Amino acid sequence: MRNDAAVQAMLDHFFDPDTVKHYAEGPRRFVPGFADLHRMTSILLAEHAPQDARVLVLGAGGGLELKSMAETAAGWTFVGVDPAAEMLKLAERILGPLSARVQLQQGYIDDAPDGPFDAATCLLTLHFLDADERRRTAGEIHRRLKPGAPFVAAHSSFPQGARAQWLSRYAAFGIASGADPDKANGARAAVDKNLNLFSPEQDAQILREAGFKGVELFYAAFTWRGWIAYA
Repeated sequence: MRNDAAVQAMLDHFFDPDTVKHYAEGPRRFVPGFADLHRMTSILLAEHAPQDARVLVLGAGGGLELKSMAETAAGWTFVGVDPAAEMLKLAERILGPLSARVQLQQGYIDDAPDGPFDAATCLLTLHFLDADERRRTAGEIHRRLKPGAPFVAAHSSFPQGARAQWLSRYAAFGIASGADPDKANGARAAVDKNLNLFSPEQDAQILREAGFKGVELFYAAFTWRGWIAYA
């Protein structure tokens, strides 16, 4: 992961207990169809994952996608990996009784078990990584999957030739969804300055270079994109 101060400043929010308390409000306001993205993820994984699948979830802090998938597929078990201890505590609270089917691991992809896993996800996470680290991380996910296993990735990705316009739409959607205008515009400026943002074509190519096949776009909503791919 990049260690430059700008990106680290954004990541530090996930280590702050007061910020983490309100984490769940953000994605629902800034990511169009957030709950539907989780439902689609489960549907796509279930096309190839067995009923007793073991699923790797990278960037699992907060537990929202873990909860959605666990409720959808009663036979699946999960390993959720995240570097922020506070986010993992939140995940445990959100999961409640479902946490019996989830192993939470603090760390990054290199701290994840070797598997092999039947499926994997990485939602709203890869945009924190530069191209090389994103490719390496995707490659490490690929290495931990069984041949042909599905992988769903979704993160900020949009045409960079119209970057300012798309980021304005990002903020406008948050405001229309109830976010404080000052905070929404502050988030827009932080994303513009600090995140590693690429076009959807570049992001899909990174997945291919990491070893994934059949890379297909399944989700596109303003500044967000999601792909299904196979090991």
